[in-house]
Amino acid sequence: MAHKKEDVKGELYGDEVREKLEEFAERGWESIPEDERSAWFTRFKFWGVFHHRGGQESYFMMRLTNCGGILEPEQLRAIGEVARDYAKGPAENPEFGNGWIDLTTRQSIQLHWLKLEDIPEIWEKLEAVGVSSRSAGGDTMRNISGCPVAGKAEEFVESRPILDEIQETIRGDNELSNMPRKFNISVSGCRQGCAQDAINDIGLEPAHKFIDGEDVEGFNLRVGGGLGGREPREARPLDLFVRPEHAVETVRAFVELYHEEGNRQNRSKNRARFFVDEWGTDDIREALDERLDFEFESSGTDFRGEYSYNAGKSAQQGAHDHVGVYDQQDGKNYVGLSVPVGRLPAEEAIELADLAAEYGSGEVRLTRRQNPLVMDVPDERLDDLLDEPLLAKHKPEPNSFVQGAMACTGTEFCSLALTETKARMARTLRWLGENIDVPDDVDRIKMHFSGCTADCGQAMTADIGLQGMRARKDGEMVEAMDVGVGGGMGDEPTFIDWVRQRVPADEVPGMLANLLEAYAALREEGQTFREWVDATGHETIVELAEPEEVEGYEDPCLADGKQSWYPFDDGESPAPTDAEGVPLSADD
Repeated sequence: MAHKKEDVKGELYGDEVREKLEEFAERGWESIPEDERSAWFTRFKFWGVFHHRGGQESYFMMRLTNCGGILEPEQLRAIGEVARDYAKGPAENPEFGNGWIDLTTRQSIQLHWLKLEDIPEIWEKLEAVGVSSRSAGGDTMRNISGCPVAGKAEEFVESRPILDEIQETIRGDNELSNMPRKFNISVSGCRQGCAQDAINDIGLEPAHKFIDGEDVEGFNLRVGGGLGGREPREARPLDLFVRPEHAVETVRAFVELYHEEGNRQNRSKNRARFFVDEWGTDDIREALDERLDFEFESSGTDFRGEYSYNAGKSAQQGAHDHVGVYDQQDGKNYVGLSVPVGRLPAEEAIELADLAAEYGSGEVRLTRRQNPLVMDVPDERLDDLLDEPLLAKHKPEPNSFVQGAMACTGTEFCSLALTETKARMARTLRWLGENIDVPDDVDRIKMHFSGCTADCGQAMTADIGLQGMRARKDGEMVEAMDVGVGGGMGDEPTFIDWVRQRVPADEVPGMLANLLEAYAALREEGQTFREWVDATGHETIVELAEPEEVEGYEDPCLADGKQSWYPFDDGESPAPTDAEGVPLSADD
């Protein structure tokens, strides 16, 4: 028997949802029948519109899509203006205030505190400059990941045309809108591995193969990667070399196979990684062979040995991310800013758009590590850009803690999360930067924070991974974390090894300090954190990772273990509210 959500989607899903959503927006929040809200919220997700968590009724998040992280000139400005004018709620975040954008780990943007009544006007403003929220959430193909500097920096295989065609012909196909679960696609033509093919449902990685006396460029195909539920999987190779001209049809064939044959009964076991578990790579390869007309060739030689993006290698072996100043192929530069935990106030987003237009082409690109890139900066304008006040705050060369940090949405808005993430990580980064020294050659310690085991913050792939939990401290329920170490991508992806469970949140900074100070004192010269963890061994790491309260760190919401309506507000929730944000009377 199909899961009940399949019945909901079977009645109405995909492009057809938009008209109904606009009708509800015109009539207001209260026009959605209370007993039908869960079903409508499921459908709204296809258009990137997510209802906030309990206690925040009538407020929504909107997730946008921009294939491969590209924001064309004027698009970031429009997004920033929407955040300024519409994305302000009834309470302020103690670290970030009110009105901001969140950069995501899939190279896109989320907006919060939106009113349903404003959604059509928001769409109008965004779509006027080519920004869409279609297929940004729900059981769909999510934003496609690629190298954020595709077409600008060196690539072994040109990937941008392939990304664009997948976006237009596969993600744009409404017949494929109702997938068994969310589905992630990545295409990368570079040698750094920045699209992270290992954790995508289908990933094309650059490769070459000697065929009929010719060295042919193309891709190897991997399927079934992903995180979440403490059951991560590395994408598995299908022993299949795909020439660029066959790339799009190959991706479509696997999408259609999963669309038709994927499990629609058990939502805890129906992601594509479990589909690959069940079928096995041999049967999937055979099924694709039956669907595709070209002759299959075994896999070619890949570049995984050169992967440096979140690979746990030293910086001398290649860039870990795109933060910093880098050369483009055309002789210009791109400048990667560091935005801690991916949250950018609306006015700063608008300022960044202005700087991108003044010093570059106006194009801004987003990375999988929640950071923006200003593109096409000529040499003669570079120093002036670097002297801008905004870049003093979001530095191209931040400290090693800020540069390596990521965080998901957390309990601030997410109904799945068990802990607040972004404000807590921001305070932790500040405390570490002020109190902990690491060796000069350690420019990044990757700390990823997920509010729950769904792992949207990709904790499983970090040097130090944090996942939200709850625990008792002094007889009180508090927010807590499970802590693991030793994750990373690269040529041999590994997931973190858990070393401490249910550590009260106010003891985590001290635990991190103890671990990092041990690393600084005990490492061999040049040894990265991941290499040190491997060499040190689990039992010793557990001993070194001692939780501890520390002076100077004040947790923003330690006692919110039972979850108030908003982590930073002890009062009564004002929700639901009308179109103007005025609380609605429960007596009506």
